[in-house]
Amino acid sequence: MRVFVTGGTGFVGSCLIRHLVEAGNEVVALCRAGSEAKLPASENVEGVAADLFDANEIAGRLDGCDAVIHLVGIIREFPGKGVTFQRLHVEATRAVVAAAQQAGVKRYLQMSANGTRPGATTPYHRTKWEAEEILRGSSLDWTIFRPSLIFGPGDQFVTMLADLIRKLPVVPVIGDGNYRMSPVLVDDVVRSFVSALQRPETVGETYHCGGPQALSYNEVLDLIGRAMGRERVPKLHHPLLLMKPVVAMLESIPQFPLTRTQLTMLLEGNEVDPAPWAAAFDLDPQPFLPAIENYLS
Repeated sequence: MRVFVTGGTGFVGSCLIRHLVEAGNEVVALCRAGSEAKLPASENVEGVAADLFDANEIAGRLDGCDAVIHLVGIIREFPGKGVTFQRLHVEATRAVVAAAQQAGVKRYLQMSANGTRPGATTPYHRTKWEAEEILRGSSLDWTIFRPSLIFGPGDQFVTMLADLIRKLPVVPVIGDGNYRMSPVLVDDVVRSFVSALQRPETVGETYHCGGPQALSYNEVLDLIGRAMGRERVPKLHHPLLLMKPVVAMLESIPQFPLTRTQLTMLLEGNEVDPAPWAAAFDLDPQPFLPAIENYLS
């Protein structure tokens, strides 16, 4: 199968492309001109440049493709650079969906996010929902995936926390740290994408992807510490009433690691029931600790 992938140079995209090639597929990866070197090296991977918001231009790159996998998304906005949730989630999806319909490529897989819903609190989740609605209103044979926190070698979240644990005598925690998530290994997520291409019964379905454990933020820190050989991770909990105005004041600084949107989503929690997804794709999702030990120890 010849598969067109957006977001192929990112954390999830690079892993996905490797799994697609290992499964015997050819990949056409949409990327910025000059960034082809960031793609996994393989004779079965072709990097192509096109305007992500130009349906006609994208359609011209879909010649011979059998499926589209759209991964592009952001977790943080930089409006001055044109990097917004509305643009990268909604407008990009609209262009890629239109391109697939124009080129006659019916099979389409979309990366969304757990917590996506109408009337969501954050613009991140609202625009992810709007992107899903574009897909549901199309003529494509679509499947939507909504992962919880994705982790694995080269991730940002676990690697950042490990760095804090390594450098600081006490790790700061916003609030009580009891907000929960279902961390899911990147390899498990991309395996389901690859598998979906061969499973017509997944057309028109939405899957929540998560690991086998729902963990609090405190527990995540402790398990990362254990993977690094630490008996315990000292924590300093900061009251929400004090931290919210600090985040609001500093979020415009690119180096500051948190925005109000990210804080809202963190406190909201990110738990999923992975059983329906795992059953649909014959997966045995990996537990958090042994998986992170493979790249943190």
